Amino acid sequence: MEPLDKNLILDEIPLFASLSDEELNLVREKSTFVEHKKGEVIYKQGSPADAFYCIILGRVVISSRDHSGNDIILEYLHRGKYFGIISLLTAEPHSVTAKAVNDSLILVIKKDDFNFVLNSIPKLAIDLSRTLSRRLKNKDIHQKTIFESTIISAFSSYSQAGKTVYALNLSLGLKRETRKSVLALDICPSDKTHSLPQKLDIKGGYPAIDLSSDCSAFNTIAVKDFIIKDAPGIDLVCISYHPEDESCARKLTDILSTLVNDYHYIILDLPSLMDRFVLAMLNQSDFIHILTSPEAVDLKRTRNLIERLKEDFRFPEDKIKVIINEYKFSRLAYQEQMDLLNHQIFATLPKIELIESDILVSDDADSEYAKAIRRIARQVGDCFVGLALGIGVAYGFCHIGVLKVIEEEKIPIDVICGSSIGALIASLWVTGRSSSEILEIMGEFREPKNIWNMVDLTFPFLGFIKGNKLHHFLKKYLGNKTFYDVRLPLKIIASDVKRKEPKILDKGLLSDAIMASCAMPGVFAPFKFKEDILFDGGVISPLPTEPLLKMGAKKIIAVNVTPSREDILRQYEKIKEGITIVSPESPKKKSWLNIKNRFQENFKTNILDIIFSSIEILQSEVAQKEAQLADVVLHPDTSGLHWLELHRSKDFAKRGEEETRRNLARIWQVINE
Repeated sequence: MEPLDKNLILDEIPLFASLSDEELNLVREKSTFVEHKKGEVIYKQGSPADAFYCIILGRVVISSRDHSGNDIILEYLHRGKYFGIISLLTAEPHSVTAKAVNDSLILVIKKDDFNFVLNSIPKLAIDLSRTLSRRLKNKDIHQKTIFESTIISAFSSYSQAGKTVYALNLSLGLKRETRKSVLALDICPSDKTHSLPQKLDIKGGYPAIDLSSDCSAFNTIAVKDFIIKDAPGIDLVCISYHPEDESCARKLTDILSTLVNDYHYIILDLPSLMDRFVLAMLNQSDFIHILTSPEAVDLKRTRNLIERLKEDFRFPEDKIKVIINEYKFSRLAYQEQMDLLNHQIFATLPKIELIESDILVSDDADSEYAKAIRRIARQVGDCFVGLALGIGVAYGFCHIGVLKVIEEEKIPIDVICGSSIGALIASLWVTGRSSSEILEIMGEFREPKNIWNMVDLTFPFLGFIKGNKLHHFLKKYLGNKTFYDVRLPLKIIASDVKRKEPKILDKGLLSDAIMASCAMPGVFAPFKFKEDILFDGGVISPLPTEPLLKMGAKKIIAVNVTPSREDILRQYEKIKEGITIVSPESPKKKSWLNIKNRFQENFKTNILDIIFSSIEILQSEVAQKEAQLADVVLHPDTSGLHWLELHRSKDFAKRGEEETRRNLARIWQVINE
């Protein structure tokens, strides 16, 4: 494996992402990278605790041996997931076996160093304790069958917020997208009726646990008697409680301690009340999904709820996820909604059209509501797939071929990020254009001379091309579409001139963001975006994988169309050899100011090539580092093609398609693990 940039890797591991520079330096000093070949055992069940492990590249399978000596696979772990912490924090032998599924690179912190890090960084210990609570099982009850369980509460500060329909569809979505075990708990006061059995069309009577009964505790066998197994795709338990009975919360906590042995995801549909029982269950949850409408009055009520949860009950910020349910009409813009909430919006659910069933994920999978649930489920379920489209001018047409295969093979893509030409292709795709339609649009450059339709020369104070014609081209196909008009979350990367750092654009007009991302320094004048002066995103982030990680992508496909350093240097030498210097006696002396004609005559040997090739050498190195964050890197063969040959879009697209088909097995392996 190629040497990795430890600074870049550590910054993008969620566990370490919030640490200060000083704290990160301590982690770097105490950690090492260890390679494990496919099939190699990292540690065995029963062996003593020796280190903290975090996956950087590859996959690790976690298994345990039952009483009969049979191996039971509990989980497949991917990049960013850590393991071995239960043994370190409890001083017990490893309860599972960890083995590399394929060639893997693991970040390792030895036991003594790990203890030193925890003592030096207390908040890291708090974060790890939350993970510990999801992984520790009551092994005295029965053999655990999963590695980690996540409890999610669906809640709202008021009734009629669409909470129950959301909880139901999230449960079904998690089951469908992760193919893991999911249990829904329909919880309501004793004087109310459970709603999930009806929505799931469960006929006749159904068992329900009454927490206010005389039973002081529920053993495993008793709980299993109440699990409804014939619910479509998921398991269901109905639970009633009495708000004045303080023992109800303790009893349900005992029940959860048994259920987490067998379910990867447990969804609590809680009543819209703020009694002691509900608060206790919110505290037992790993995440709280709060439903609210986009109306100002509901947003303010939700804001008050969030502030109370954080201030009075010390709920951490990242535990609370706000879901905007657009069942009510609102004139408030997205930013206005965020300002009223004073909290990030996790997701937005479109209005549900009237249909017979509330199970949209199953009965109306093509509805916008079901698609939104699908994205949430994939993000919550750690199977969020990101696509990074890199820079390259005409090389970027390879992206079109990649998208063609993605469409035909139905490869799931949940979020997309692009720089420069990658930003343009990504924007067209997420606003509804198919790969074939994008290829047709690029047909505008079917003749070499058509490139000059994009050139509007200006006196070169900041660049010798104004960019107005390019902006007109973008407006022609994107109109006034914004980042809120896309069918997938989209990020566009530009470079900030003043701050000398990448600028992630995700608000405003798409055409403006693309202009900023495409403004090649020295060629195009920098683009003024609100108060910022921006230019080509590829200068700092030619293969934008890092923003995908920050958006929650657990699996990343990156398309790197930048030629290798060796290819660039060979091309650069050819460029230098082909340059001709016009002497004063040359018959072309009178036309030396006709820059456009000079470019046309020396199509492949002009100042654009010098600038582009010089930048490309630097970008190639940066792209290689950014590629380290991807699970699959597609690198189409562009030999024989030139970066300015926009008229050969079909040839480039074919190269991208061929590269993607060569790597289909790898792509599906990453997605399915």
